[in-house]
Amino acid sequence: MSLTELQEKRGRLMTQAREALDEIKKNTDEARAAELDKRHDDIMAEFDKIERTIEREQKMADVEARFAARQEEERARKRPKGEDTDTRGQEEGAAIEYRQVFYKFLAGGADPSFLEPEERKILRAGAAPKEAEKRIQSVGTTTAGGFTVPTELANTIIKSMKAWGPMYDEDICTTLNTATGNPIKVPTVDDTAVTAEKHTEGTALTDDGGKDVTFGQKSLDSYGYDTEFVKFSLELARDSIFNMESLLGQLLGERLGRIANQELTVGDGTGDPNGIVTASSLGKTAAAAGAITYDEIIDLIHSVDPAYRQSPKVRFMFNDLTLSAIRKLKDGEGRYIWTMGNVQQGVPNVLLGYNYSINQAMANIATGNKTLLFGDFGKYFVRKVGSPLIGVLRERFWPDLGIAGLIYFDGELGDTAAVKHLIQA
Repeated sequence: MSLTELQEKRGRLMTQAREALDEIKKNTDEARAAELDKRHDDIMAEFDKIERTIEREQKMADVEARFAARQEEERARKRPKGEDTDTRGQEEGAAIEYRQVFYKFLAGGADPSFLEPEERKILRAGAAPKEAEKRIQSVGTTTAGGFTVPTELANTIIKSMKAWGPMYDEDICTTLNTATGNPIKVPTVDDTAVTAEKHTEGTALTDDGGKDVTFGQKSLDSYGYDTEFVKFSLELARDSIFNMESLLGQLLGERLGRIANQELTVGDGTGDPNGIVTASSLGKTAAAAGAITYDEIIDLIHSVDPAYRQSPKVRFMFNDLTLSAIRKLKDGEGRYIWTMGNVQQGVPNVLLGYNYSINQAMANIATGNKTLLFGDFGKYFVRKVGSPLIGVLRERFWPDLGIAGLIYFDGELGDTAAVKHLIQA
């Protein structure tokens, strides 16, 4: 099924789901209402499946395009330099690409002796002479196979981490990238309630300290998390037709993404980041333990100062089961408060005109749980220390290989009034 066909099916499912809910009237008997409610949920489950398929198809098209471009680069590199020479491969004087050496390193069982002296030098340096890029060294020793990370692999890991949770995404939160892990201090201030005063001609300005700016300070540290080892066979590394950078990036990125999103969401700040749910302040307490109403969502929105509601990073955040409940809510005029967007045109789904993010680290609707967040997520700071670190071991898993990833980060909400939560009764 093409992307266009998938989009059309997605729209039809949305129409069918709304028709099912619209059939439920005040005088509809319980059995029929339950049947229509189940039909709506089944349709929306298929709707979500179609959305995931569309996303996968688009990602696959991107990967195929990159792979085709890489193949063309390889073919161009292997063409003869001219009619008077038999030289194929790299052009004379051209540097050996780091990526090629990294592949060769894996294909040789992560054995440095498999490489030429010049290749080992490039692998240790992490960059070809013509491309003096700064690369982060892994914690492994060279004898154990710990070398630097190809830039494309690091980027793939980070991209996969974003896909597994919104809290590592710089488009949602404010990110600070540092080369070292030394603690950094972030000044905080909430001046939204303070105004200027009317001035009377000839009257001295008040200087009693009543309107001094009150600054605070929070620390962003460096907490490390690892993937444990991802094992794969020597034969796979040597003979695989897959793009190894994409494969390894997805494996390591998914593991790092889960833990990063979890800690940046619900971490308690004791030996780990202060998660945004933990750091947020109370905006609204729901009347019921197992439900959320339209009016309560409105109250949550207006519990946040209008100055924060105008931020380009203002949004809702909740998990997928909470979204399922919200999709059925209507306003006083019988209109659904959830609005479907358009993936093809880049228009996101919205809730009461605001964007939202699905975060599976957030709690389900149940007694005492903080189920909805709303506010300016730009006031949540995610500190990223360097790039992902990669270690490769062969002796421990011989003849197979083991690759592990390691990242360092921290998170803190600069102003607790900027993001508020709804908690169930």
